Amino acid sequence: MNVLVINCGSSSLKYQLINSDSEEVLAKGLCERIGIDGAIVHQPKGGDKVKTEVAMPNHTEAVKLVIEKLTDPQVGVIKSLDEIDAVGHRIVHGGEKFATSVVLDGEVLKAIEDCNDLAPLHNPANLIGINACKAIMPNVPMVGVFDTAFHQTMPKKAYLYGLPLSYYEKYKVRRYGFHGTSHDFVSKRAAEILGKDRKDLKIIVCHLGNGASISAVKNGESVDTSMGLTPLEGLIMGTRSGDLDPAIITFIAGKEGISADEVINVCNKKSGVLGLSGGVSSDFRDLAAASAEGNKAAETALETYAYRVAKYIGAYAAAMNGVDVIAFTAGVGENDAKVREAVGQYLGFLGANIDPVKNDVHGEEAVISSADAKVTVMVVPTNEELAIARETVRLVGA
Repeated sequence: MNVLVINCGSSSLKYQLINSDSEEVLAKGLCERIGIDGAIVHQPKGGDKVKTEVAMPNHTEAVKLVIEKLTDPQVGVIKSLDEIDAVGHRIVHGGEKFATSVVLDGEVLKAIEDCNDLAPLHNPANLIGINACKAIMPNVPMVGVFDTAFHQTMPKKAYLYGLPLSYYEKYKVRRYGFHGTSHDFVSKRAAEILGKDRKDLKIIVCHLGNGASISAVKNGESVDTSMGLTPLEGLIMGTRSGDLDPAIITFIAGKEGISADEVINVCNKKSGVLGLSGGVSSDFRDLAAASAEGNKAAETALETYAYRVAKYIGAYAAAMNGVDVIAFTAGVGENDAKVREAVGQYLGFLGANIDPVKNDVHGEEAVISSADAKVTVMVVPTNEELAIARETVRLVGA
């Protein structure tokens, strides 16, 4: 069956059409600047990217345009809308209501809307995408796959904050974690590559991209993860600060004469390695180049990033009372050998020794630990779209 995977933002819509039998990507693309002037970048399997400037006043029009591209005689890959058998939607926040993927109906959509205050920038946009698809494809089954679902197996000792319990009871203030689809996919794939059952392993997944998080996966279940109530907690990221003393928020607000909300905006968009490098870049390739040219701030940013990653790995090894596998994934984790090497320098106490020759891999599956390593270190490319397609087929497939 053909599954259309939709990842909808407030002004953008990413899509992939996947044949679930072969798991091939038939086509993929991006609608951007929805509600402004608009453009769609479409790429059929084996073909070149084609960018078209076109007005997209809303997400419904964007979905219509996606269908037009998929069925276009020149760049399309299907003949008609009838060849789309199901739609899988990425949804950022499912709160405590969703511990697994679900078929989307009216009751489920209402429950997703109830989580809007937990993800005000993401969930409303996700719902817009769902409703746009329903308007165009009312008879096509649709599935919601949640970023937070995989982490719903965390025990209370891992997800509760040291706050008055009433805040959790009244407002559900707790650790939720994100990138769950990726952590689930990568931990499964790591076990498959090693020819082992995930239920028999203790795996630490390092999802290192512009947004970054680490998870502890014990016997197939997430038992802890670095992101919290929001994606701001945890690792230092491209532009996000990660962990910090909460008193810093009001301290900076008072010193700078700005609101707490404005400081949070700085923490989300102007911090991380971008802020630490003095504004050099949030792109690790730029930071590496600047560091090589003697930029000390860029060098410090990279060192601080690797240090934070290593600290979390150590913490999660303790949380699981051991670790069998450490898997690097996402843009930085899959492609940046120097970052992996820098993290690995802290892991000798675990016996997670990285082989410098094996570590010279970019975007491909590989075991990069030395032959005598006590812990297997791997690179495992993530594929969240395929994971969403698989979940969709599981729920609505014939």
